[in-house]
Amino acid sequence: MKDYFSYNNRLGILIPSLSKKWDDFDDEVQQGILLYWEKIRGGIPDRIAELEQVINKKQDALSDESDFIKSCELNSEIAELASQINELWLWFRTGQDLSVKKHV
Repeated sequence: MKDYFSYNNRLGILIPSLSKKWDDFDDEVQQGILLYWEKIRGGIPDRIAELEQVINKKQDALSDESDFIKSCELNSEIAELASQINELWLWFRTGQDLSVKKHV
């Protein structure tokens, strides 16, 4: 099933990379993809926690930073990490949608 996923460097996880529409896969392949995705999806909260730790360290550094340029860089890095977290939550919820869609 790994063939249906690709590693996303920005997010640090495998994400679905389907070559055709969902309904064009037979039921067995759909079930396999869903099972594999659930394993990946289960690790998303841990990945989010890792990013939150990095944000916290950068916020601590920001509170002690007196250089304006460096403060701007830290703010930008924090914003990028927050964006990654938001996208990870979207992927996490996507898994719920797929599972519900499949069982309806």
